[in-house]
Amino acid sequence: MFYKLNDGILLRGWKLLPYAVVDRKSGAAGFLGKSAFEAARMATGTINYDLPLISPEVREAAAALAEAGILHELEPDEPTGISPEQEYRLYESRYVEKLHWSITGKCNYRCKHCFMSAPDAKLGEPTHEQCVELIDEFERCGIFNVSLTGGEPLVRKDFLEIVDALLAKGIRISQIYSNGKLVTPKLLDALEERGIHPEFNMSYDGVGWHDWMRGVPGAEEAVERAFKLCQERGFPTGSEMAIHEGSKGVLRESIKRLGEWGCRSVKTNPVMPVGEWEENRLGMPIEQDEMYRVYLDYIPDYFEDDMPLEILNLGGFFYVQRSHPENYMVGLDRHCEQPDQQLLCASTRLMAYLSPDGTLLPCIPLSGNEEVTKGFPNVFEEGLAGALDDPRYRGAVDCRVQAYLDANPECLECEYMKHCAGGCRAHALNVDPTNYLGIDPVVCDFYKSGWSERVKEVAEAALATL
Repeated sequence: MFYKLNDGILLRGWKLLPYAVVDRKSGAAGFLGKSAFEAARMATGTINYDLPLISPEVREAAAALAEAGILHELEPDEPTGISPEQEYRLYESRYVEKLHWSITGKCNYRCKHCFMSAPDAKLGEPTHEQCVELIDEFERCGIFNVSLTGGEPLVRKDFLEIVDALLAKGIRISQIYSNGKLVTPKLLDALEERGIHPEFNMSYDGVGWHDWMRGVPGAEEAVERAFKLCQERGFPTGSEMAIHEGSKGVLRESIKRLGEWGCRSVKTNPVMPVGEWEENRLGMPIEQDEMYRVYLDYIPDYFEDDMPLEILNLGGFFYVQRSHPENYMVGLDRHCEQPDQQLLCASTRLMAYLSPDGTLLPCIPLSGNEEVTKGFPNVFEEGLAGALDDPRYRGAVDCRVQAYLDANPECLECEYMKHCAGGCRAHALNVDPTNYLGIDPVVCDFYKSGWSERVKEVAEAALATL
């Protein structure tokens, strides 16, 4: 029995995770045990797995990998050997599944809630040369997936050059975050010529409110045009929506409209009063309990409207997929059974955010607070590999729930501890920027005020009508 690696499967490894295979097309890594990796590494079409010197464990692992589509049995007359790209490479850095990269702090809009003060480029913009150097570092660290954001990433005149540099290093562009103004047929033509169809994630802040929030007349018309253009051209789209007292009443109409425009998913959040909003004391941020009431009232509407989106995420309050509505999720329920093993925030272990000024953060919600960001490493000073291994960054992404419980022993007595598992670090740091292990008041209120039970009751009633 002779096996060979399937085309597009790469043998890779990272610090602490040395045995992996990567799907070149998706950039997804699958981590293997030692026997399975040995079976994959031998799969060049030149080794007979039936030989007595091949252990039963390796033989069984090879069969399982073939069933999983990683290997295949060598065909008659098929050439042996694998490509140089497929050969094993060990990266001397920590594994990151996806890097969310702000390639500029500049923007063509004046959003009232922008933490970057983007029109004024508060966080600057890396030079073209710095971007190219960073992309080289991404490749050396084994980054296979990035999403591009800003500011507004499309304001960069060298945007397509950055795209080309990423593609030349085999790095997949999964998403482009944009306000939609510069999403044009010419841009989509250029992306199609390069053989890519990234998702465009475009903010939409509600029927009749979008222009006001974005600070530019015609913003709502522009984003509608961009959504429809992407729909026509086969580019997937998603959206994020910031809700305040003024816009809370148009949630249903706004999501229905996004569905009509071909939007696949939406994530809503209450507006954060930062940037111009805070400076000009605009008022109208929505109170937490009121936001919950708006969400709760909307859940049956969503089902009544035949679930116009594939994915609905009401700010962590309620999450549902149209394909499997019965598997809806309530709140930030994390089912923590082993606090000494479970990460305090699992998503930050797999994803990272790179700011325009080079600050490496566990997630983008931390970027709006200068007291928080000044405690994290900068890639222009330490390099990406060094920043990923910096004690400040590593301590955040590797932190376990047990560390939170040690810092907050009163939570041990809480009946909801296994569900919240400490909550969200961004929420906690909004209260005390110096305490990464602080209590998340948002998730506390969600459970202790009985919202989780109310969501389940409403969701089950809505499901019964399908």
